[in-house]
Amino acid sequence: QVQPVESGGGLVQAGDSLRLTCAGSGRTGRNYNMGWFRQAPGKEREFVAYISWSGDYKYYADSVKGRFTISRDNAKNTVYLQMNSLKAEDTAVYFCARTSGPGRFPSQDDYWGQGIQVTVSS
Repeated sequence: QVQPVESGGGLVQAGDSLRLTCAGSGRTGRNYNMGWFRQAPGKEREFVAYISWSGDYKYYADSVKGRFTISRDNAKNTVYLQMNSLKAEDTAVYFCARTSGPGRFPSQDDYWGQGIQVTVSS
């Protein structure tokens, strides 16, 4: 099992864009359904976006729909989260994870990445 690794986070201003990258969305001969989740300070972890193993099916939380885009490159075993029109309320630690379906949390601890901070200043 390859544990996902996130990169691309940072500090941006409201209205800016940022792209997160998740390495480890599959292994030789197999691609996983993947999701992005986030956890803001003092809040529970929440679902953000989902992409099927083929990339054919995508699903988003209402709070990010129209602003965030999930995509993947299976040749690189990588999943991306393009975040546009960022808002202060998007500030959170973002996690990439292997998941079984839209909105579903991973069934194993080692399906989670370590997380990466995204801070949006207003």
